[in-house]
Formats: sequence, C-alpha cells, structure tokens
Amino acid sequence: MTGTGPAGEPHGVVPITGVSAAGKSSVAQAPAERLPRAAHVRGDAFRRMVVSGRAEMTPDPSDEAVRRLRLRYLIAANTADLYYDAGFAPIVQDIIFGPDLERFTKLIVSRPPHVAGLAPGPATVARRERARNKVEYSEMDDCPARCHPSEGGAETRTVTRHLAADFARNGE
Repeated sequence: MTGTGPAGEPHGVVPITGVSAAGKSSVAQAPAERLPRAAHVRGDAFRRMVVSGRAEMTPDPSDEAVRRLRLRYLIAANTADLYYDAGFAPIVQDIIFGPDLERFTKLIVSRPPHVAGLAPGPATVARRERARNKVEYSEMDDCPARCHPSEGGAETRTVTRHLAADFARNGE
C-alpha cells in the first residue's frame, strides 16, 4: 500500500465491498491475519449494535433506513481512521455501492484508501448463500442482480488482484 502509518509501516485503509455472500469476510480476514498490525473492521457489526429503533435496508428503503446506513458508514470510516492513526492497517468490510462508495471513501481521512470490489457471478453468490448458516437482508433477494459493484458508477472500485498486488509490492 502507499501511505505510511504513524509507526512507519506502509499501509492504508482498505475498504472491501461486494454483495452478501461475495466473500468479503474471507478476503478481509486473510490479509489482516498476515499483516503485523491490522484491524478487520466489520461494518455490519455497527448495524447489529442498534438494539432498538433499527431501520433495516430494503429494496425501497425508508429515509430513516438510509440515515442509519450512512451513520454505519461514518462509524466504520472513523473506526478505520482511528486504527490507522494507531499504526494499524484497517481493512473495512461492508456492502457499499455507487454514490455511497464514493461518499464512504471521502469519509476516510487516512489517504489514500484502496478499494476492493468483489464481483462474483450470480451463480456463485447463490451457491455461497445456500452454504451459509446466516440469513442477511432477507427482504433484498434481488440484491445480487441490483447491487453489483459495477452498478452506480463506482469508478473508485478496483479488483481483488490489485489489492493482493499492493500487499505483495509492499512486503505485507
């Protein structure tokens, strides 16, 4: 990664996005375990922290659901920056697409962010969903088709192999 943390290690904030069952958890956890100082920031953990008054995302979200989603993104970006400032390589995992992805990268103060967009095909996502023990966003069954990282003009998106190349180039 380009950029140097306060402790002098080369790294940066790495947001990883993709639809549910795209492999974000696995892709984020693998480099976090290999780096000497890394934090795996799971955006969905911030959603689950809301005990009452939660407004879930649906295919036609309410204004309140969108406000809660943006709050979750703000908390994730701030958490990533705090870890970065403490000398960790933060890897943020969440479902972020289109204009929200651009807004999210602007929320991150630590520069530059290195965005990885996971884009498995619908058959792969369906197979992975069937193999999972959890049900997330059950009302958004059509999300893999609608929420593909290529939708919504996410110009900042890169592919996972670029992320791996950045890690390799910097000896991470």
